Amino acid sequence: MFGSQVEEQRYLLPAHSHFITVSHCITAVELLQCCLLIADSVGNYKRTVKRIDDGHRLCNDLMNCIQERAKIEKSYAQQLTEWSKRWKQLVDKGPQYGTVERAWMAMMTEAENVSELHQDIKNYLINEDFEKVKNWQKDSYHKQMMGGFKETKEAEEGFKKAQKPWAKKLKELEAAKKTYHMTCKEEKLATTREANIKGESSVAADQQKKLHEKVDKCKQDSQKAKEKYEKALDELSKCTPSYMENMEQVFDQCQQFEEKRLSFLREVLLDVKRHLNLTENQSYATVYRELERTITSEYNPDLVHNISKKEKSKKGNDVVMLTHVTTAGDHAVDRGSVSSYDKNQPYTASTEWSDEDQTAPNSGNDTNGGMNPFDEDMGTGVRVRALYDYDGQEQDELSFRVGDELTKLEDEDDQGWCKGRLDNGKLGLYPANYVETI
Repeated sequence: MFGSQVEEQRYLLPAHSHFITVSHCITAVELLQCCLLIADSVGNYKRTVKRIDDGHRLCNDLMNCIQERAKIEKSYAQQLTEWSKRWKQLVDKGPQYGTVERAWMAMMTEAENVSELHQDIKNYLINEDFEKVKNWQKDSYHKQMMGGFKETKEAEEGFKKAQKPWAKKLKELEAAKKTYHMTCKEEKLATTREANIKGESSVAADQQKKLHEKVDKCKQDSQKAKEKYEKALDELSKCTPSYMENMEQVFDQCQQFEEKRLSFLREVLLDVKRHLNLTENQSYATVYRELERTITSEYNPDLVHNISKKEKSKKGNDVVMLTHVTTAGDHAVDRGSVSSYDKNQPYTASTEWSDEDQTAPNSGNDTNGGMNPFDEDMGTGVRVRALYDYDGQEQDELSFRVGDELTKLEDEDDQGWCKGRLDNGKLGLYPANYVETI
């Protein structure tokens, strides 16, 4: 930087053999200060003033950024809620039971709780962070009737006022410099012409005299221009300290305003970080502790109790039957059952019976060598044959091909659906008009 400015100084103060430099008029430090100030054109403070307008625009950008993130949080919360609601219904209608069902349902509860937390994030971003930036911007930037901001105008007027005397001296210096350079050029040209004709005898004495007088006049003009140039440079040098002091005062005011803005934005961004960082939220940690507790509690008690069947009617009258059934005369005795209201609690009745000890009549479909504990009694229902292919659209619907046989367990409902069982033991719904009775 200093190299280019020193070159500028050499341009202002040429050191040709026929010229006298003016460096002796001021000290080296003062000369360098003048050089630095001259290198910066008048009005260069506008970059500093522009930062005030940029600060207002950046507040708008930050508010837009926060607002968009709030929309993302809201959308994510809504998607979690919709996902939880849909899968709760699917799991509730599906064949899963017991503690695994509760653990599966706990996943949907986790989604609902996390959804609430993300909705809280959205509220914090809009109601606190967004409003904080908006209010600070309103208090810090005051719009004028004619456009622009009061703070920008005050800064610009402060710089102009501080720079005006120095700018005037600089203008005088530029004019003196230009005049001095012109007279030096004319002096050099006249001196060269005089030297060229001295050796020529053909040139008249009058002409030589005129050239000599021209050289003397150019030297006088050059000397006067040099003195004026020295004076202008000296005056500029004397004006420089007060100019720099005044400019620094205005700059410090702008700098304080900018530092205030930067400090505020850091504070807001830290607030945003605190609101977004769910790892520091105790409620968030509690959600996953509860989820883990639900999943790992009473691990695999279903196999101990040997539950053999579970019917989930569309009306919600869910019943889980125990395997062991004894017969007294012509009446079957149910050793125990768990209603849908109790299915979320582990069944504590002890029994020595298991599916491996008994084989139900008509059990034509075994799973892993034993009776499928989720199936209905194979001997009930009406056998039907598929008239068309059908692919189940939901998890609680059956899929079959033309000619497949299955068992109808319930009559057609108002919607045109029947409950049935495939030969592989799967339970579900199917369109009544897709089958015929065998």
